[in-house]
Amino acid sequence: MKKINLAEKLSMFSEHWSPRIVGSYNGNDIMVVKVKGEFTWHSHDDTDDLFLVLKGEIDIETEDGTVALSAGELFVVPKGIRHRPVARQEAHLMLIEPAGTPNTGDPETAVHKTVI
Repeated sequence: MKKINLAEKLSMFSEHWSPRIVGSYNGNDIMVVKVKGEFTWHSHDDTDDLFLVLKGEIDIETEDGTVALSAGELFVVPKGIRHRPVARQEAHLMLIEPAGTPNTGDPETAVHKTVI
């Protein structure tokens, strides 16, 4: 058991849209990610999608509208809802989802998530 410093973990990489696993609990991955620009439209059929903004601002676009998030705010996209995160400037996020969940909703196009 040891504490995890999210800022330290985020300083270990510079790539955007490439989540890094920093911990786990109850079969869920706890991840940090740097984002900038637009991600692909996608959905997750089996799980909700949690976004917690640590630094910066992002928009979560859905077919029903856009949710603007700033540092310290979180939003959960319900399973099955098409969405895409958009960051006009670099932002840092924490994500929590069941281990093995593809970030694009499709294993064919998902990035490999490394543990740091």
